[in-house]
Amino acid sequence: MLVIYLESSLHKPMYLFLFNLMCSGLLGSSAVWPKVLSNLLTDWHTSSYEGCLLQVYLLSIYGACTYSTLTVMAYDRYVSICKPLQYHIIMNPIKIKILLMLSNLVPVFSIAGQIYLTSRIPLCSRTLNKLFCDNLSIINISCNTSSLGFLSNVYGLLIIVCLSVLPTCLILLSYVKILSVSLKVSKNGQNKALGTCLPHLIIFINFSIATVFSVIYNRFTVLISSEMNVFISVQITLLPPLLHPVIYGVRTKEIRKCTVKITQRLCASTICYYTSILKVPKIFAIS
Repeated sequence: MLVIYLESSLHKPMYLFLFNLMCSGLLGSSAVWPKVLSNLLTDWHTSSYEGCLLQVYLLSIYGACTYSTLTVMAYDRYVSICKPLQYHIIMNPIKIKILLMLSNLVPVFSIAGQIYLTSRIPLCSRTLNKLFCDNLSIINISCNTSSLGFLSNVYGLLIIVCLSVLPTCLILLSYVKILSVSLKVSKNGQNKALGTCLPHLIIFINFSIATVFSVIYNRFTVLISSEMNVFISVQITLLPPLLHPVIYGVRTKEIRKCTVKITQRLCASTICYYTSILKVPKIFAIS
């Protein structure tokens, strides 16, 4: 994120979307792991109801923003490969700002409605067999026999369809189009297209698998052991944010070059600074 922010040559649509993806990963990690570390250091494994709802809200935003950003990135790659001559016309600065705003604001306001409905349902239990709070786990321990509980469940399913299933279909459709165009060009063009899209596909596949397993666990808690619960929790909240900088930073030539350049620049400025403050006499007088 720091490299993309500091290097003006990386202020392009692809890297701006990547920066947004990193922000989502940072939000998801920050919502879970400080609390997990606190639980490991103490024997008091509790949380306030408001704190639990806040964690649900931040985690839901993390998941939804990740899918929406990956969808925008897939659209950017589709325009870049399938319509290269029109790329700068289609992906103009105004459209980039609109896409970034939609990919963040739609999840924020949609999930706020879900959290409001969940907060209105009374709880019948206070124990969660989870590493962190999530919306379906709270609904499972609530007295959701009322119409409000049914409405919250339906609204949650609608959010999953609109913010997870629909983006997944759009991403797959984009890559089907990209692959169909890539097969018609030269071998060099195919390698370039696949090299550009492969990191995005790896991130998308990893995150989608983790999300599917998480949904399965929430729906069929009795059939899955607590150890598998921990593994799934780690998979969805720790691995994707860690993989983003590794995959994009190592595999993307521009980011790798800029990282080396900024590191060299910082090292050079540090050496100059310490050299300037060291007052070493050039001539020694022997008394």
